Amino acid sequence: MGRYNNVSISVIRRLPRYHRFLEDLLNKGVHRISSRELAQKMSLTASQIRQDLNCFGGFGQQGYGYNIDALYAEIGKILGLDKGIKCVLIGAGHLGTAIGRHIPYESYGFNLVGVFDADPRVVGGELRGLTIKHTDEIENFCKLYNPKMAILCIPKDTTLEVVDRLYNCGVFGYWNFTQVDLQLFYDDIVVQDIHLGDGVMTLCYLMNEHGIPGEER
Repeated sequence: MGRYNNVSISVIRRLPRYHRFLEDLLNKGVHRISSRELAQKMSLTASQIRQDLNCFGGFGQQGYGYNIDALYAEIGKILGLDKGIKCVLIGAGHLGTAIGRHIPYESYGFNLVGVFDADPRVVGGELRGLTIKHTDEIENFCKLYNPKMAILCIPKDTTLEVVDRLYNCGVFGYWNFTQVDLQLFYDDIVVQDIHLGDGVMTLCYLMNEHGIPGEER
């Protein structure tokens, strides 16, 4: 069991945003900040920030505020950004290639160790310094390197077959860009779903609610 099982997921989801804002402040040479000042920058309340951080023990001092260097480092540890969890990318098409090239995995707690695709036109190529292997090699690769997370950028109709193979190899974490809700089929995995279409439709709703005009079809 983890140390922070009683912390709500809404608080956990705010931690990366804290980490990002604190990094920006450090890059600007700022090393101390009050909860009120941080709240103004993040469009939160000072009370919300104090409540969130108190879930992990609290880090500020009355009359001093937060030491940004220490808080940034501590939030990174809470998020596990120092762990270097081995991961594999499944699918090296347009989306997978973009994600493989542009995500700074080492900064986010992961180490990309393998890339796979089923398309013979792609297999043998290179992505992020890694040779793209055929998905037929997943089991042998997992035996050698023991990855624990997979990034899924594959078609919906192949997702469950591939995940079943990965699951049987001990992969229990998934960054899921497919249209399959994996937790309907596996109740002991950790999943972060990225449904791009859902996000765009939500934006469409918010624009309509905001009164931004469109054209009827």
